[in-house]
Amino acid sequence: MAVEVVTFGCRLNTYESEVMKREADEAGLGTLENGAIIFNTCAVTAEAVRQARQAIRKARRDNPEARIIVTGCAAQTGADDFAAMDEVDLVLGNEEKLKSNSYRMLPDFGVNQFEKVRVNDIMEVRETASHMVDAIEGRARAFVQVQNGCDHRCTFCIIPYGRGNSRSVPMGGVVEQVKRLVGNGYAEVVLTGVDMTSYGPDLPGNLRLGKLVKTVLSQVPDLQRLRLSSIDSIEADEDLMEALANEKRLMPHLHLSLQSGDNMILKRMKRRHLRDDSIRFCEDVRKLRPDAVFGADIIAGFPTETEEMFQNSIRIVEECGLSHLHVFPYSPREGTPAARMPQLRREVIKERAARLRVAGDAAYRLHLENLKGTVQNILVERDGLGRTEGFTLTGLNTDDLSAGQIVSRMISGHDGDKLLAVPQNI
Repeated sequence: MAVEVVTFGCRLNTYESEVMKREADEAGLGTLENGAIIFNTCAVTAEAVRQARQAIRKARRDNPEARIIVTGCAAQTGADDFAAMDEVDLVLGNEEKLKSNSYRMLPDFGVNQFEKVRVNDIMEVRETASHMVDAIEGRARAFVQVQNGCDHRCTFCIIPYGRGNSRSVPMGGVVEQVKRLVGNGYAEVVLTGVDMTSYGPDLPGNLRLGKLVKTVLSQVPDLQRLRLSSIDSIEADEDLMEALANEKRLMPHLHLSLQSGDNMILKRMKRRHLRDDSIRFCEDVRKLRPDAVFGADIIAGFPTETEEMFQNSIRIVEECGLSHLHVFPYSPREGTPAARMPQLRREVIKERAARLRVAGDAAYRLHLENLKGTVQNILVERDGLGRTEGFTLTGLNTDDLSAGQIVSRMISGHDGDKLLAVPQNI
């Protein structure tokens, strides 16, 4: 039977799930009579952990004899909690999940059935190797890991304890992986990591993300579109800004890790930027790349946030020109400093998150409206849908296009959720 991998969370998890599937097959997990299901979990919010536990219980009900393995950030930070679930056969850490031998730690392969947890200290990991994959199942674009871990300790975030300290994939490995994917037909590749703009200082040559971007575009001339996942704007280097200005194959969509629009809250979060830094960055990028599109993560209801502080987060949506907003209602993560701060009532947090989403929805609709009448290059995804260079969802009104194909279309309008595209001669 085939090994099934269920993925939660970020693009890095999506990439790693492909590596895990290969390693698990190599270990012989696919030969088990009743199959195996691997859950690659996320720990960014308490809700993400709850959803993973719920999915595990459902999987056991639906597959009573299958082996269930849990890994990912939630498993790394809460191994004992998952080990205590009767539904779970094995818990692997974030480093262990990428090694084929880890998947043989089951009674089926002669291992003591009580040795249920294989989670080492992630802080001891010093390097991140390049794991070659040929494709990303079910995806029109491919993801390539360039970095893992984080050296920063934002007061709300548990992820460094799930991913370890920052470490970079050598540039040659990144280039070879991109070449491999382009050779397999991918027109668009997304560079991804936990704290991607911290790329490079741990490698020889004082490298930075901008140098990596320029090298990939130079060394892989057949790559049509290169995209960046979430970045920390305060760490954007000169080469990255030059690439945004001069490399049209580098997509003009940047997703920013803002988290708040209020200076006091940013300080209490231990972020490295202030609101004016974010506004100035967006202004600077637009001068270099007028078609730039910005998304952002913003947390609503962080401990001690007053209504006035919250209003600064509402205002920064317009001041930065954000059109793709990801809103997170604050939820305390055990073990983080923010969990020990004075908490807001849940109803206040939910209400503020709802208002922030309203502001984000209004900004997104304005963005859609501004694209009417333009011609956009669209990467076809599935079911008559695609994404523009600015990562805006687009309906293509046709089913005769292949996933992964890039087409040029006129934007005739929108339906509030997505752009509507037609052939240019219509």
